[in-house]
Amino acid sequence: MSSKRTYVSPRREQAAAQTRTLILQRAVDLFAERGYGRVTVADIAAAAGVSSKTVFASAGSKSDILNEIVDTAVLASGYKQAMQHVLAERTPESVLKAVAHGTRAGNEGQFAVHEAIHRALPSHEDGEALWERATADYRDALRATADHLHTLTPPPTCPVTETADLLWFWFGPNGWRALVVDSGWPWDRAEALLLRTAIATLHTP
Repeated sequence: MSSKRTYVSPRREQAAAQTRTLILQRAVDLFAERGYGRVTVADIAAAAGVSSKTVFASAGSKSDILNEIVDTAVLASGYKQAMQHVLAERTPESVLKAVAHGTRAGNEGQFAVHEAIHRALPSHEDGEALWERATADYRDALRATADHLHTLTPPPTCPVTETADLLWFWFGPNGWRALVVDSGWPWDRAEALLLRTAIATLHTP
């Protein structure tokens, strides 16, 4: 007896993918605006114009949705390409310029996602693990940058581990957020200030 072949409609698959993308986009907006703890699946469904059942079937639970947002944001951040640029530079100042601009581009381009993650931390069932997943590659990239800076002339005046910590302090998500969100600075001004601070501090005895 021959088994029946399941027909897969490309148009239906495309529509399903578009629905999933819309659900994730609306969830990002809501999490960033209200905070993860104050958003329900029903809220996401209403914002996306679908039923709660569709949200669960397409993207899973609220926790599943946030995990997908984090994973997608890491891939979309462009950190690998930015690091290629950073590691190709051969002077300390040009490296720091590349870091300042690259991290600014990532934080500015993924602003809503970063806000969604930041505002989820206090109420998420495992905020520490969420933060680690969201920032692990970011922090590793800045550690690699610190290692690279210490191969150049002149190297930073502090130990390499301290250099990595300082890069995270300045160019990590909290550094950008402190200036742009908490203090209302324009991105250009924040980038210029962080770059000047990094250059002055790392090469001052």
